[in-house]
Amino acid sequence: MPGALIQPYIMFGGRCEEALEFYRTALGAQIDMLMRFKDSPEPPPADMLPPGSDNKVMHASFRIGDNVLMASDGCEEGQQYSGISLSISVATEDEADRFFIALSDGGQVQMPLAKTFWSPRFGMLTDRFGISWMINVVG
Repeated sequence: MPGALIQPYIMFGGRCEEALEFYRTALGAQIDMLMRFKDSPEPPPADMLPPGSDNKVMHASFRIGDNVLMASDGCEEGQQYSGISLSISVATEDEADRFFIALSDGGQVQMPLAKTFWSPRFGMLTDRFGISWMINVVG
């Protein structure tokens, strides 16, 4: 479909604001828009959200470099992700090291940064929010 744009939309199961701050610090993310459930022009159905969700993030848009991602607390506590990773391609090994160290804080490393046949530095990790990342030096 010409002109179609695919963007990641991440549900953080009640931890969206914490995640946005983490990515701001770790990756230099910039928050372009944030709307809480209480600010919605149309209230959600009464049984859709857990009690106390008024201040939770209904929708956020944020940028990492030139990439736009979207996020929400979602409608339930906790999330599990499988079968998908966000891949960051950087120009230098120093950038790869910086992002890898920052994202792995509180997370779990699946493959430490190392030289591969396709890259001088590649690694994989899951961050503290359960999001899988691949860091890759291109060039």
